[in-house]
Amino acid sequence: MQTLLEPLLITDTVLRDAHQSLLATRMRTADMLPILPRMDAVGYHSLEMWGGATFDAAMRFLAEDPWERARALKAQLPRTACQMLLRGQNLVGYKHYPDDIVERFVTRAKANGIDIFRIFDSLNDVRNMAQAMQVAKRVGGQVQAGICYTTSPVHTLEAFVNMAVELERMGADSICIKDMAALITPYDAFELVKRLKAVLHIPLQLHTHYTSGMGTAAYLKAAEAGVDAVDTAISSMALSTSQPPTETIVAALRGNPRDTGLDMDLLAQIASYFAEVRKKYAAVEGGVSGVDVRVLRYQLPGGMISNLVAQLRAQNALDRYEEVLAEVPRVRADLGYPPLVTPTSQMVGAQATLNVLLGERYKMVPEEIRAYVKGLYGRPPAPIDERVRKMIMGDEQPIDLRPADLLDSGYDKAAAEIGELAHNEEDVLSYAMFPQVARTFFENRAKGVAGEEIVSAIAKAVAAHEERAPTEDNGMHHVSMWKLTSRIGYGWR
Repeated sequence: MQTLLEPLLITDTVLRDAHQSLLATRMRTADMLPILPRMDAVGYHSLEMWGGATFDAAMRFLAEDPWERARALKAQLPRTACQMLLRGQNLVGYKHYPDDIVERFVTRAKANGIDIFRIFDSLNDVRNMAQAMQVAKRVGGQVQAGICYTTSPVHTLEAFVNMAVELERMGADSICIKDMAALITPYDAFELVKRLKAVLHIPLQLHTHYTSGMGTAAYLKAAEAGVDAVDTAISSMALSTSQPPTETIVAALRGNPRDTGLDMDLLAQIASYFAEVRKKYAAVEGGVSGVDVRVLRYQLPGGMISNLVAQLRAQNALDRYEEVLAEVPRVRADLGYPPLVTPTSQMVGAQATLNVLLGERYKMVPEEIRAYVKGLYGRPPAPIDERVRKMIMGDEQPIDLRPADLLDSGYDKAAAEIGELAHNEEDVLSYAMFPQVARTFFENRAKGVAGEEIVSAIAKAVAAHEERAPTEDNGMHHVSMWKLTSRIGYGWR
């Protein structure tokens, strides 16, 4: 265990989570490359630069190959560890993938430049993290196992400590407290870090957002308690739904035993660069400015709140906004208090919206909610309300297996389907996770079509795929959540 006298380590998120949170994941690789030599000289612990929603967004919105981005960024960051966010058995997608896809994806991610794999599961079900953790360690990557931080009757300090101990036993090289909705208070951060540092023999990192306004204070209290590293974003891409500002943390600890030692002049140059870059993406700004303390009550990430407002307004249903927000914690309780992070945040948000707009709770249920109740996303933190379970599943019983144990191998099938459009193993993996998006991307790449035309073609192909009819089961209506959320407007987190 490290002492309190060691410098606080800094992971900057500007290349991944910051622009995912503020700019709808739209920052192009070309806008990242020029500043990387200076970022490489700062002395960051790591740079989070891949994974999360950036993978499919690169193909879907930017006509870029995400694998090429990983290689290009790593080539300019020889001295700095490159880090990605990996959703356990979901990888960078929104459902569980077979073990062979997980193994190949993690292996190729390491080969393409990823040094640190932050691996989490949306339900904190460690069974869904095990395969990715094992592969990452086997291929020489560092495994940072994530604990999704949330609040509920079942998410106690003791439960988080027990999970961290289990993840260390499973081979984690470090632990990350992943506070995706900016819920952790400064004093809760101090207490949780103190408890974890007392039992762990590996480093501990804290990740939060600034949505509730408590992020900087939480980091300083966590530093007092001995946290080893924190996630920040360069100031021009910080605050609101992004992370606390890098320079603020660096300045606050100057001359303190936890002094980061980072060069403020160099950070100022980086901040100036991204301030100019951000202007190019004004049209996709998330719309949440300043602090939004409603996240403490509803636990929806800030980007989802802003999208909900916009889409309800478009449907002339903005007057139902407070009703939808109030329904979110009720649905979450019904479903066993899942942490609200991708994909469970979209699932709960979509169901809450349907419950309100249709005037009857669970009259229509997205296919993904049905799968969740069946156990196909993993084990919920608490039992699902029995009345709701019967409404959705009838007499069918949920599974109690690791969901991926039910999946057949997927790589060979994907390779056969995509055929010669795939140039390499990475292309096959992109197709296995995002078939419609990747196929259209590859087809237009083969034709030499320009970027904007590829984006337009992908949008049309995905829209056509989503126009499948809802089905009925047990007297209830079911429809794909992804189709609904494309209309309701939930952003990926």
